[in-house]
Amino acid sequence: MEKVLITGSSGFLGRHLVRELQKNAPYLSQIHTFRSYEYDLRERDAVRALLADKPCDTIIHLAALVGGIGANKERPGEFFYDNLMMGVNLIEEARKAGVKKFVNIGTICSYPKFTPVPFKEENFWDGYPEETNAPYGIAKKALYVQLLAYRQQYGFNGITLLVVNLYGPEDNFDLETSHVIPAMIRKFHNAKTNGEREVVLWGDGSPSREFLYVEDAARAIRLAAERYESAEPINIGAGREITMKKLAETIKKVVGYTGEIRWDTSKPNGQPRRCLDVTKAEKEIGFKANVLLPMGLEETYKWFVENIERIEEEERREAISRSYAPNPHGL
Repeated sequence: MEKVLITGSSGFLGRHLVRELQKNAPYLSQIHTFRSYEYDLRERDAVRALLADKPCDTIIHLAALVGGIGANKERPGEFFYDNLMMGVNLIEEARKAGVKKFVNIGTICSYPKFTPVPFKEENFWDGYPEETNAPYGIAKKALYVQLLAYRQQYGFNGITLLVVNLYGPEDNFDLETSHVIPAMIRKFHNAKTNGEREVVLWGDGSPSREFLYVEDAARAIRLAAERYESAEPINIGAGREITMKKLAETIKKVVGYTGEIRWDTSKPNGQPRRCLDVTKAEKEIGFKANVLLPMGLEETYKWFVENIERIEEEERREAISRSYAPNPHGL
């Protein structure tokens, strides 16, 4: 790699990846970044213009429309279309532009709902994804198929990383669109601040999830871009799972909330269990997660408290923006 283009560079993972490359990839002569309002990746002409303006030999595709169970249930069409079209356009135009390597950031949401735990890469095609996030998972899975087809027909070098749920400083703490860890942190913090007696959480607390600290994820992506060449997907995670009940109790303690937790069983649980077999990542690219969950949660909450005023101000501006632009995509 000499010149790399990062889509989604202004997002949660993107900001950490840019810093990771700046610090640990001295061989790069150029790290291209951009904002979504400059180039709409859902439009083929915009992608073509992007690659003409920012020539590169490697693309790391992070840009995605993402969210928790609620957002996926409310906007499945957008989650399918936007994620599919961004990737399809980018891969096709990258091929035409002579890009040497394409790093596709996939998701474990693409795995079947009842995948044996821990998830192994060979189980990727063994069934349909969990229903609440299937449109998102299938859209991302289709990009993996596109890269397989392009490798076979054009010799295009594309790799796919299956990344678990991320968390850490600079995450999205908006309760309407955030994932589970920032959502829980925000709920417990608000309840503590407002003196509320209980916090209501979705489901029954029984499902398990795996979480990877965002700085570890950025390091894994750099290592894969440098070292991994296979068409087969590779799991990127910590290799450890935790139940939602245990996670909630841990975050409650980190935040210092003393009230009760009530589980709303009328809300969906999502996939029963998620935990990755990460032996391939350690063998192929030398990656192993460094940050344990309790330490990562402490750092995440510390950042949240230090930045709560800025977060709330940005949310106010976003609310005003939404009033002028119905159905924003926020890519």
